[in-house]
Amino acid sequence: MSTPGSLGHALQAMRAIVWREVAKFSRQTGRLVSALVRPLLWLAVFAAGFRNVFGMAIAEPYDTYIAYDVYIAPGLIGMVLLFNGMQSSLAMVYDREMGLMRLLLTAPLPRPWILFSKLTATAVLSLAQALAFVVIAWAIGTELPLIGPQTPHVLLAAVCGALMLGALGLLLSVHIKQLENFAGTMNFVIFPMYFMSTALYPLWKLEESGAAWVYQIARFNPFTHAVEWMRYAMYDKDPGLSPWIVLGTLALCFGLASWGYDPQRGFGALTKRGGGGPPGGGGGGG
Repeated sequence: MSTPGSLGHALQAMRAIVWREVAKFSRQTGRLVSALVRPLLWLAVFAAGFRNVFGMAIAEPYDTYIAYDVYIAPGLIGMVLLFNGMQSSLAMVYDREMGLMRLLLTAPLPRPWILFSKLTATAVLSLAQALAFVVIAWAIGTELPLIGPQTPHVLLAAVCGALMLGALGLLLSVHIKQLENFAGTMNFVIFPMYFMSTALYPLWKLEESGAAWVYQIARFNPFTHAVEWMRYAMYDKDPGLSPWIVLGTLALCFGLASWGYDPQRGFGALTKRGGGGPPGGGGGGG
């Protein structure tokens, strides 16, 4: 049996947290269906309707003309990762409201490790949903170059993208005080990140259209770089700075979230929430 503070104990705790989230997800069939319906509608309806409107010229990373549904598929994979990452923040707020998060954070483990375990669970669920989307997309005729020498690079890009978006959700959970506030997150975080990115249209089209401010936002949007990393990886091309931006955003969001969940220093300390304790209370009563 692993002793508290050992590596074995830490890994055992991570496995327990990940397994809890996977088991909970396995009982929520509607969650998987809702996660897949949105991107599949875009793929089957939106892509079909605009197939002849948006011509995809030959530009990196493509060596030939491609169908519009093939272009937006990496963006739709990113959509799956984005929405699950944000939904993880909703789950964190719910666990906090029910007191489960407070109990978890009192475990004899470093708080960043506990949060990283939650982040790992989020990434596992995100990748499972993304895989389900890819399988269904393939079944309806959208084939992506995922199998081949580029497969490890595609997996690395997807894993890092899932971790980055999960870390963003973790950071948002620090500031979302009530479940009712999640709708605001949807309106002011998820949709701007998705639509002001290269998920649906390439950067050069934004610049060509004269939408300068949208173009600049899309350039610096970390979601753009998560999508572009996956897109370039599929064609075994150099993604440029995108991996560094994704990894930098991951480190920044996770670092700020760890700070926010620290009851002594954090700007979103859990112990400052209700519970009837004095405003200056420190380590969480119970």
